Amino acid sequence: MHTRDTITALSTPAGPGARAIVRISGPAAAAVLAPLFAAPQPLVAGQRALLSGHLRLPDLAPIPADVYFWAAPHSYTGQDLAEIHLLSSPPLVELLVAQLLQAGCRAAGPGEFTLRAFLAGKLDLTRAEAVHAVIESSSRDELKQALKQLAGGMTRPLQELRDDLLNLLADVEAGLDFADEDIRFIQPEEMLKRISKALAQVTLLGKQLEQRGLADRVFRVVLTGRPNAGKSSLFNALAGTDALVSPQPGTTRDYLVQRLHLGETPIELIDTPGWQAELGTIETQAQTLAREQVEQADLLLLCLEAGCPLAPEEEAMCHRPHPPVVAIATKCDLKTPHSGLLATSAVTGSGLDSLRSLLAEHAHHHQQPALAPSLSRCRHHVESCLEQLRRAHGIVLFEEPPELLALELRGALEQLGEMVGTVYTDDLLDRIFSRFCIGK
Repeated sequence: MHTRDTITALSTPAGPGARAIVRISGPAAAAVLAPLFAAPQPLVAGQRALLSGHLRLPDLAPIPADVYFWAAPHSYTGQDLAEIHLLSSPPLVELLVAQLLQAGCRAAGPGEFTLRAFLAGKLDLTRAEAVHAVIESSSRDELKQALKQLAGGMTRPLQELRDDLLNLLADVEAGLDFADEDIRFIQPEEMLKRISKALAQVTLLGKQLEQRGLADRVFRVVLTGRPNAGKSSLFNALAGTDALVSPQPGTTRDYLVQRLHLGETPIELIDTPGWQAELGTIETQAQTLAREQVEQADLLLLCLEAGCPLAPEEEAMCHRPHPPVVAIATKCDLKTPHSGLLATSAVTGSGLDSLRSLLAEHAHHHQQPALAPSLSRCRHHVESCLEQLRRAHGIVLFEEPPELLALELRGALEQLGEMVGTVYTDDLLDRIFSRFCIGK
């Protein structure tokens, strides 16, 4: 991937819309744009500008467009960067990109704009990964975490820690240079104090990474269905509880909540009253509570009694778009279930293991944060850094050779450097930026 090429790509989602943004980055950005864009004021390379004018494309009337231009090095990528804002008409955008490619641009690869920002020192790796996480966020909590990391929430403490360790390493290596003269630039007590502080900071960082990797609330599975459909019996069988069950419909008047772990995945299992007419104050409150739980669910487990034809409300629930619905057959020890449904029995335990696996799969997929690849990479470096700082602390404590101390401090610094990207490999960059979409 040649970073001196001038690249272009559509930066907004493809398809009809009010606005599309086509990006150009590279030393020839102004030159390739000039013959395609006319404005009252000319586009001058090396100057920042916002110009309103028209695009001149083959066989088309002039197309209204705005061009934002940032001159190197004062741009996102550190190069001359242009953004063309126009109506989001797919044929129009395709023609514009084709003309830019014909004028000398190269089609941008996945994440190439952000990669150039990283290589130009505009972003570190944790912030670059946060760009991808912002794009991929599927919830408000994930978006808040990604924006916090993009704003430098992880970078600033890492840089401060790295500066402290660099200063400590400088003192240790200065003492090595004057070892023959028995000159000490730093006392062992001070070294222990500074290493202990670094250990505390890295430990705190590790805990923060663990917290970011967990969803703010546990995955919620709500049992729903008609009265006497076997919800409470299934709830007891899955959760290992003794909620009241009865052949009499409408036994459950309030919702019940039980937290359980499916392997390493925690979920909240919620049993709700069966659907029924609101004949009095208690029934009305019960149905209101049930609807509230359904609306707050991450997954609905629709219980369908084996051998009973589907009611209209059950048909409607099966096609509910949000939250997702999984229909299962209950009481399969008594009757034959509908085809295509997971058959379960709270009495015999049949199908419960398959149901647990299904719930765990949904929960794991739901709780996989957009920052997961970044967090996984950073946790690895945090653990390695902690191990080397512990060894450095032991070397000072037991008065081992200072050469070993310098070696461990360099190793800890290298781990921190790999987190923010001051130390990196081409394989690492490929692994990070290949996940990006084109145009970012």
